Amino acid sequence: MSDLSRRNVLSLGVALGLVSVAGATVASATPAGSTAAPAAGTDPWWTWDDEVDRLMAGLLDNGQVPAVNTALRSWANNNAPLPSGLPADLAAYLQRVNALPSWADRAKLRLAADFNRRKDTYLFMLYGLGSGIMSTVIPREAKSVYWSAGGANMQDRAAKTFTFGYDLSELNAFEPSGQFVVTANKTRLVHAAVRHLLPQSPHWQSVANEPNKVPISNGDILVTFHSLGTFVHRKLLEWHVPMTAAEEAAFLHSWQVAIHLLGVRDEFIPQTWAAADAQSAQVLTPILTPSFEGKELAEDLLGLTAQIDLGVTRGFLNEFVRYVLSDAIGDWLQLPRDYAAAALVRTGWPAYIAFREGLLPIMPVGFYMFDQFIRALAMLFLNKGTSPTATLITIPTANRPGA
Repeated sequence: MSDLSRRNVLSLGVALGLVSVAGATVASATPAGSTAAPAAGTDPWWTWDDEVDRLMAGLLDNGQVPAVNTALRSWANNNAPLPSGLPADLAAYLQRVNALPSWADRAKLRLAADFNRRKDTYLFMLYGLGSGIMSTVIPREAKSVYWSAGGANMQDRAAKTFTFGYDLSELNAFEPSGQFVVTANKTRLVHAAVRHLLPQSPHWQSVANEPNKVPISNGDILVTFHSLGTFVHRKLLEWHVPMTAAEEAAFLHSWQVAIHLLGVRDEFIPQTWAAADAQSAQVLTPILTPSFEGKELAEDLLGLTAQIDLGVTRGFLNEFVRYVLSDAIGDWLQLPRDYAAAALVRTGWPAYIAFREGLLPIMPVGFYMFDQFIRALAMLFLNKGTSPTATLITIPTANRPGA
């Protein structure tokens, strides 16, 4: 990768001519008080991942998940054979889904990976301190994360999210020698496990408002996509980061393939960035709001950076979050103001981008500080800073302790 080590990018990640994909509209959930759910597949908030959900529920109920996790440890590359020791029905399922969709455009995927490599620094900051903190004011996501096993160890969960993002951004991510297709399928198994486990938590049940009290619907995954891909694309435009039309289309395509691999039905996936922006305005922007769980998670995530120093204060982090997301969200999360840091971020970051893009001939004040901070923060989340190459994705067997 360019200036970051090979595992130093982002978090949790379309073909413009895709025939079967819908435009901007996503069906809304059933109105309050309605007694009938929409027909299967017609509303993303009433669409889950039925086949793998049934498989994972059986494996959890029968105590087979630890053995499955052991078997899956060695499975990494897209072209690697399935490991032995998997239950026959799970092996048959993975054999079938561990492939790109027929509409995937490999040329676009390669261009997207190259684009990610060249823009990795901005992507890391946007995914990590933008999307990562935004997730804490997406109520369903924050509550699901907090009460699931991952919420009890946010550094480990962040490392797993980075693994998903890193594998998506590798130059060979979708090639036989890459790892993203396998990573996506492991993540899909984790989602299915959470859909079975979380409804067993009385704490989550008391705060959840999902249809049928089942988390991580297709609609929820689309919301997460917009907090990641759509948000990042919009910010890159806002920051005047140079991008060709082909690169923008390729970046979208990589995300389309990614959410397809996570089980989102093609008819719900936006075809263009204009459609994605319209869908985001419909399903993401109106729902952003603080919650007890989200405030706790935001504090955990921002508090992790106390493990590094480099002269960067918590005030700098708070102000960067405000700069990227808005003062309103900063106020929701009760992030104390640091006006000196705010001035540094609001003047230094645009200059940092301009210098990196060759638009500013003289290195700006603060360039080295931004650069070193990004490197250190990235490594903090990568397998707890102990490995630049891998963070294992494992299927949970329980919720948050005490949930």
